[in-house]
Amino acid sequence: MNYQEAVEVLKTIEEVYGDKFSLTKRKVKMLTTQLEKMNYNAVMRRLTAHVLDSPFPPTLSEIAVYETPDHRIFEKMQQWKKEAAEVPEETKRLFEKKFNELLEKMSND
Repeated sequence: MNYQEAVEVLKTIEEVYGDKFSLTKRKVKMLTTQLEKMNYNAVMRRLTAHVLDSPFPPTLSEIAVYETPDHRIFEKMQQWKKEAAEVPEETKRLFEKKFNELLEKMSND
């Protein structure tokens, strides 16, 4: 989320829990830094659920929802598997032999 969305989360908490949660410049600075790492819509859904269940303001960990990890690494791994399947068996055996020789040498040192 961006800074404005993070402030919106904090203002919402303040409006709902006014007497139990007050915002200061210092608190806004500290909490927005962490909130900006999260998904705005998901945090607001968790905050709404929290409001329905609790008379006390949430801690950040109670409403935290981080972005899902980037799946590009999965795509890269799929590409590597495809490329590895095209490597001749003789090349693979030679690599394995050299690798085992290296391991043997390193274990003797």
